[in-house]
Amino acid sequence: MLSELQKQAAQAIVNIFETGRTLGDYARVTLLSGDPGHLTYGRSQTTLGSGNLYLLIKSYCAAPDAIYARRLKPYLPRLADIDIGLDRDGGFRELLNEAGGDPVMQDAQDRFFDRVYWQPATRTAQASGFVEPLSTAVIYDGLIHGSWGAMRDRTNARHGGPQSCGEKRWIPHYVTERRDWLANSDNHLLRRTVYRMDAFSGLIAQGNWSLGIPLSVCGVPVDAAALSCRAPVVVSADDAATRNLRLADPQMTGDDVTALQEALADEGYTINIDGVFGPGLEGALKAWQDENGLVADGIVGPATRIILGL
Repeated sequence: MLSELQKQAAQAIVNIFETGRTLGDYARVTLLSGDPGHLTYGRSQTTLGSGNLYLLIKSYCAAPDAIYARRLKPYLPRLADIDIGLDRDGGFRELLNEAGGDPVMQDAQDRFFDRVYWQPATRTAQASGFVEPLSTAVIYDGLIHGSWGAMRDRTNARHGGPQSCGEKRWIPHYVTERRDWLANSDNHLLRRTVYRMDAFSGLIAQGNWSLGIPLSVCGVPVDAAALSCRAPVVVSADDAATRNLRLADPQMTGDDVTALQEALADEGYTINIDGVFGPGLEGALKAWQDENGLVADGIVGPATRIILGL
């Protein structure tokens, strides 16, 4: 189990990848042409295109004393529908930037990134038999940046799984495979993010599996002073075909809904497997989320998707 300092160091590494700052940038709003994530926001840059910006703003608006909640709430339906028109909505972007200075927003972001990315990363590491903090950091980076599952499967196919390969062989294989994928991406912006894997390769070469500080990432120091205080390319590697599933009008349909139904059926729930996200499926999903210590909101976001194995 990671110490609090090791957790802070792991998250600082990804914060630096995303914003160039050890503690991230809660007010950062970024839009790059060609980014499949579209508008990105916050400490570790969550994206409009993934639907996760909706989850963050919804959480903030529900928090007591959120001073920008009244102004942000009207945007929630557009965020839920992944309205990419928000990319160019100057008023919305300015509002996000202002809200980043609200301590309630900062707390909401800390909880959000912990719940949606960090906790699934630690669970995934444990399920893989990994014990080293650096391994959890690598997984966390993959979940934040996107396409963790695809790169995990590619590494397994080419080198074998963690159980057969061993942690200190599998992680370097993953880093190498992900770097190759990024370097040869059709998206020119992703090609510029190989620094992420180069930084991990450097830590592996140093033998710093425990993430002992002080360390340096992309020339930015991670030490006790930096962690106690309060540019790289920010581009999402999320698969644009992956969507957050929820009860909507009209109801969502498709193979991803069918996969959710089959997964819940395997968990022992009585499910009509018809590929339609209806009220019955929402109820079963909320029950499963509650049993597994997740927010029972009936939304298949990244945390639910990862832990359910979708």
